[in-house]
Amino acid sequence: MRFVKFAPALVAAFVGFAAAPAVAADLSKPVYKAPVVDMFNPWMIRLRALGVVTRNSGVVDQVAGSGLTTSDAIVPELDITYFFTRNWAAELILGVTKHHVTGTGVAATDGLDVGKAWLLPPTLTLQYHFTDFGAFKPYIGAGVNYTVFFSQTAGNTANAAGVIITRSHLHNSFAPAVQVGFDYMIDRHWGINVDVKKLWLRPSWDGDSNVGPLTGKVNLDPWLIGAGVTYKF
Repeated sequence: MRFVKFAPALVAAFVGFAAAPAVAADLSKPVYKAPVVDMFNPWMIRLRALGVVTRNSGVVDQVAGSGLTTSDAIVPELDITYFFTRNWAAELILGVTKHHVTGTGVAATDGLDVGKAWLLPPTLTLQYHFTDFGAFKPYIGAGVNYTVFFSQTAGNTANAAGVIITRSHLHNSFAPAVQVGFDYMIDRHWGINVDVKKLWLRPSWDGDSNVGPLTGKVNLDPWLIGAGVTYKF
């Protein structure tokens, strides 16, 4: 009777003893850990050195055969990018440039100092980023530019024909934009960037001179060629 009474306890003890080596064996195995997930953050900023290369084209309406050229510039530029998904993003570029417009063509406009102006050309593009190339992340984009001209001054200097511009005014203008570029990520946050944009920017122009009022169009059509650093939050 005593054996029957203690039999269940003995069976339980035996089962526990037999299972102990298996538990010990399991404990000797490495514990699997889930991989760390790279949290998606939508914000990115870039700081670039930007070359603004203009088309050097334009016309003064009142002077047949006239032309206008615009100086190039190298400026710092900041852009802010927001990713809606890992592939789709919107980019806003911010910066200011200063340009000098001069006349070409026939004698009346050749060497004519039209004037200088500062440009604020914010450009917003929608981008598609390719994500299948590891650290190399190319993208393409298209959007719109709106350029604001400010601090405009006339040349007030006579050319060889004796023409003097006494007032110069470039009008604010919209322009379509396209771009191509890439980021090469050094680590999770830092990378390098190369970016090329093309704008079709053709503001109208009017001014006063010692021979009367003038109007025209300045075909800037600039290439924006930039390189700099990327920071991904």
